[in-house]
Amino acid sequence: MNDYSPVITIQDEVMTFLLSSPTPEAIIAFHASDMAQARLQYLLDANRNGVLTDEKRAELDEASQINHFVMLLKAKAHHQVNAK
Repeated sequence: MNDYSPVITIQDEVMTFLLSSPTPEAIIAFHASDMAQARLQYLLDANRNGVLTDEKRAELDEASQINHFVMLLKAKAHHQVNAK
């Protein structure tokens, strides 16, 4: 199992994206980079295999919280777009 250590975290990706003042349509279209998705898959696999360290568990928990936030943000953006 490769480590896929992140050069930039998903948290950094989301913050950078939000600082770009995206439109609701851009928020709806937002996806994490391939590298961030590979890192998440690595963490999920490590968790499933029972080999997740405390540090990586914290990273996975943070990614889960960010995912939840982005889902809520996208739902609000959908609502705004549909209200036009």
